[in-house]
Amino acid sequence: MAELQVKDREILGKKVKSLRAKDLVPAELFGHNVKNKHLSVLLKDFTKVYKEAGEHTVLTLITEKGEKLRVIISEVAKHPITQKFLSIDFRQVRKDEKIHAKVPIEFTSAAPAIKRGVILVKVLNEIEIEALPDKIPHSFEVNLSKLDDLGQSISIYDLKISSDIKVLIPPETIAVTVSEQTKEEVAPPPPPPTTPETAETAKTETEGTNKPEETQKPLRP
Repeated sequence: MAELQVKDREILGKKVKSLRAKDLVPAELFGHNVKNKHLSVLLKDFTKVYKEAGEHTVLTLITEKGEKLRVIISEVAKHPITQKFLSIDFRQVRKDEKIHAKVPIEFTSAAPAIKRGVILVKVLNEIEIEALPDKIPHSFEVNLSKLDDLGQSISIYDLKISSDIKVLIPPETIAVTVSEQTKEEVAPPPPPPTTPETAETAKTETEGTNKPEETQKPLRP
């Protein structure tokens, strides 16, 4: 089980920018019958743990007082450009208490069907489950090598999921399917841009077309 050193945090609100400037990430700890705590963690340490454990995998927080807290990473916020972690929510869990979690799907191998000009439609990217914290997997693996023809699909029922895990979506739910590639509609070409010269020409032609016939004036005696 991964471990992560954390420190108590007194800096709150907009002032947490000063923490991020020191490569610290502000974090919150909450849980059932647990008093919320404001924490901070080194960015490099958390990045490493997150890569290994991901969300909803149990890890141990070690406080400044030497306490060891069993938690899962409940939610993270990232910078939209740099993708650095901006904040973290840790949820403290009990070993004997089942929790709900959304476990990501990991698609492996390549689908032979895509060589036939069809497309692969990934319908799901995570599966909602209920299980004891220690039974929650890092991800569910979906092997695409069995998809070699149009119309084939893989549903939740086809996945190897432990009996210790209760899936909270219908087993017939499609995770990935092979679909026919639709042809894109070709839009008509746009009209040529209007310039002062073409506008004047068009105006003259229109006026000439709609000009009424002139009546012959009588000759003067």
